[in-house]
Amino acid sequence: MQNAYRTRGRITKDGTLTLSGLPFHAGEQVEIIVLGEISEHRTDRRYPLRGEPLRYDDPFSPVDEADWQALQ
Repeated sequence: MQNAYRTRGRITKDGTLTLSGLPFHAGEQVEIIVLGEISEHRTDRRYPLRGEPLRYDDPFSPVDEADWQALQ
């Protein structure tokens, strides 16, 4: 049976993470998985326009064929 140990840390400016006080024996082989914490205030949101106001400039005006890039 595998033992799991959870802890939290912070990545330093040079990109390193130091773990100390682990409950494993010296020389014991371990698997390391690093997961970022889920935050409500992430800057790289999956849907960046969700919740943003919508604005339509004259939505019922006809579209000129010259404006369609797909037809060119």
